[in-house]
Amino acid sequence: MSVCPSCEEPLEEADRFCGACGYDLSAAPRPGAPDATEEPASVEWPAAPDLDSSDLPAPVHLSTDLRGTDSGGSELPAAVRFDDPPSDDGFRIAAPDPRTATPEELGTSTPPAGTKLCVACRAGHVDPDGYCENCGHAQPRERDHMEQELGAVAAVSDRGLRHHRNEDSFAISSAALPDGSAAVVAVVCDGVSSATRPDDASLAATRAATEALHEALPRGTHPQQAMHESIVAAAEAVNALADEPETAREHKPHQNAPACTFVASVVTKELLIVGWIGDSRAYWVPDDREAPAARLTEDDSWAAQMVAAGLMSEAEAYADERAHAITGWLGADAYELEPHTASFKPDRPGVVVVCTDGLWNYAESADEMARVLPADAARNPLHSAQVLVGHALDGGGHDNVTVAVLPFPVPQSGAGSA
Repeated sequence: MSVCPSCEEPLEEADRFCGACGYDLSAAPRPGAPDATEEPASVEWPAAPDLDSSDLPAPVHLSTDLRGTDSGGSELPAAVRFDDPPSDDGFRIAAPDPRTATPEELGTSTPPAGTKLCVACRAGHVDPDGYCENCGHAQPRERDHMEQELGAVAAVSDRGLRHHRNEDSFAISSAALPDGSAAVVAVVCDGVSSATRPDDASLAATRAATEALHEALPRGTHPQQAMHESIVAAAEAVNALADEPETAREHKPHQNAPACTFVASVVTKELLIVGWIGDSRAYWVPDDREAPAARLTEDDSWAAQMVAAGLMSEAEAYADERAHAITGWLGADAYELEPHTASFKPDRPGVVVVCTDGLWNYAESADEMARVLPADAARNPLHSAQVLVGHALDGGGHDNVTVAVLPFPVPQSGAGSA
């Protein structure tokens, strides 16, 4: 172009823009280029043959039969490229697709003993890092949701909807007493989130307390004394977690020692024993819902102290933002270990609900807990525990949720030890 198409000023050969009006010369049509206003040449498409007397459908044209042209009028390649199928040396899916695989294929993909299956695709094996080798899905941690049932007792624990991990822990079991009858045991601990390693603290406490009860009860130790000893053993186990090298303290001088709350119950054919430290609770709910339910524990918390001192009503105290500040816990930095134990002789059958505050925040009073608990809790403790955890999750699930359900009196199937 010798002149600008816009202002007709003279142009140099190397100009990309007009020096007078700034017109973009690359947008101007080059000499010899087709005019954009001209109609493109029509493409002659193959005509479809008419139907014959047999009324058979017209034959279908394949993509390779239509030669066509590209936007510049040139003919397209005569054949359509197809990708080659993957070779045997290429990537292979680690497991068959469960939606299309045959039973034989699924059977051959069964992982060896001790290997976990993916919760997402239900076919791939889970590697040591916690990811599926088939679909790559990250697996939930083992403690995110736990369920266990041992005949006369069941427990369920869930991470909840707001926390990134489950800091609760539980242990349920059954021990044989010297007279041959059974004692059903449930221990529930809630890690203190503001402390270091709260999940380790709750796990250590539940294990130590359960071991102590299984040592004391078969020897004939009174269940209430055995409960006291189990709380002391749990406290020692949590205290041991705080033994760190001095260098660790130097790097993290403001670390709090591992800590947790504690609640447990032992149910025999005649007695109901509870023990606790902190604000985890135990409730009594009779099978006859016309009879009153009861809370069996008193919180070690700021709200409970205000109520006990007569300074505030229970409603006012628990509405305060300081209500859940605990005044007692298991841990090396606890003020003083004061195990609480209580013994009861219920006059009718019922169930004991042992839980963390992740549940009772959504069913605080004994009557509220009784309304949420299914009527057949004594016969179906696992289902009842699942319902209670579901109630907390439906309410918001702001905390980890753990609950154990123990029928009273102990059914005959509860005998034995575990």
